[in-house]
Amino acid sequence: MSAVSTRRPRARLAEPAPPVLRLAFAAPLSVVAGLLLVTAFPALAWWPMALPAVVLALVVLAGRGIWSSLLVGFLFGAAFFSVNLLFTARYLGPIPWIALSVLEALLTAVFAIPIALAYRWMPRLAPGTLGRLVLLPALVAGLWTLREQIVGSWPYGGFPWGRIGVSQVNGPFAEVASWVGMSGLTFLVVLLCAMAIEFVRTGRFRRLARAVPAALVLIVLVALPQFPTTDAGSLRVGAAQGNGPAGYFDQRSRNAVLNAQLAASAPLLGQDMDVLLWPEGGVDSDPTASRPTAAVLDELSRRVDAPLLVSAVTERGPDLFNSALLWTPDGGAIATYDKRHPVPFGEYVPDRAFWEPFAPDLIGLIGREYTPGTASPLFDLNGVGMGLAICFDVIYDDVVWDGAAAGAQIYMFQTNNADFRGTDENLQQLAFARMRAIETGRSVVNLSTVGTSQVIAPDGATLDELPVDVAGHMLTDVPLRTGLTPATVIGPAVKIVVGGGSLVALLAAGVLVAVRSRATKKTPTPEGAGV
Repeated sequence: MSAVSTRRPRARLAEPAPPVLRLAFAAPLSVVAGLLLVTAFPALAWWPMALPAVVLALVVLAGRGIWSSLLVGFLFGAAFFSVNLLFTARYLGPIPWIALSVLEALLTAVFAIPIALAYRWMPRLAPGTLGRLVLLPALVAGLWTLREQIVGSWPYGGFPWGRIGVSQVNGPFAEVASWVGMSGLTFLVVLLCAMAIEFVRTGRFRRLARAVPAALVLIVLVALPQFPTTDAGSLRVGAAQGNGPAGYFDQRSRNAVLNAQLAASAPLLGQDMDVLLWPEGGVDSDPTASRPTAAVLDELSRRVDAPLLVSAVTERGPDLFNSALLWTPDGGAIATYDKRHPVPFGEYVPDRAFWEPFAPDLIGLIGREYTPGTASPLFDLNGVGMGLAICFDVIYDDVVWDGAAAGAQIYMFQTNNADFRGTDENLQQLAFARMRAIETGRSVVNLSTVGTSQVIAPDGATLDELPVDVAGHMLTDVPLRTGLTPATVIGPAVKIVVGGGSLVALLAAGVLVAVRSRATKKTPTPEGAGV
């Protein structure tokens, strides 16, 4: 009598696929990818270029090991950020530019590793159509989005510049941001690119059904309209761009910036308006402490017969703040918002004792230490909610979303770009302002000391504009809106689900690969036994 085992052997886990490109080709192509991505942002703002840039940046990672993915990720990040952030060298020289570019490139390199691991693990676990054309691209896109989130929040609050979502502000995908926010838009754009890559890699072009996942994502990106918000009338906004000596190293006499703002505001005297807006740093002495400065603002508010929304450095006890002030002739500063995200190594020096020995001359130039604000980014102007952001506050989701949740019907963004004259920094920042208008369904008045300043409609269209490096004014009936877009409601959840979920999924994939690899190695060869 004999018995033969009928137990089927466990399917062996496939070996990792080799890299799509040899390192000798991947390294220079990663640089090309970074430079292509630069062109998707202002000043060129060729939004379609983000697509081939992302495709190249992913292809060079597919199949790579840890160390080679670290290298190509660094080269991609260095090529992109060294050009995209070139404006940081305008006044302070190459050291801050090199330091920030290298930091961002290093973070990009570190987070290239999880993307490379996704390309190694997911095809082994899910080699079928669903795994290759949907699950793998979704994991890769989620990890890319997670990288943007980390770069935008760490260290020292991060610097969320150069996001894929922002590059699409002038293209047909922008309206999707009103549903899922900028991080969600980044995810969908990278997802489309990753799906296209896998469609090509699987090599079955005649089976058009395999293109359906990518086609569906493309349809969502192109066809989904902006989420509608409700018309709530208009606000007549006066705005003055003084073009004064507002830069950190500009030579100026006392109150020179204030006087430049007064001169630019003069044509608005006697005009009917609901509020007069000045840019960040438009008052170069603290009106809450200086009676002469306060008297000037009182008189201006009386002459325009409207409240002022101005900005100045204010002092409370030992703390300094970069502040927005709602000013009336009777009450002075009746409301104050302090910039929530002061710029590290620009408006304060974190861990000064540690960093100063590395660049004592540069660190020594930053004498002031601004304190982060904690107030809600909203002013109530006679029943109209004005959302607020000061300069780089606009690139941080929390400031804009908190303003919307608090009841903003319009946004007033005050900025000072004088330290970046002659660069495209103001245009890159303006792209964020335009995307915030689309994302929230709100008008934005983005006012700079030196330009470019714009009034932006809720759909992102330009209603009024002042060019760079000229003094001027705007008087605009700006639409008001109520109602929250999905982006402002579920935006934080989208970031957690996409970013955190992709990291959990990658870790789970790694564990499963390890377990199945160990199990298949221990599985004996089936054999018969006789008695």
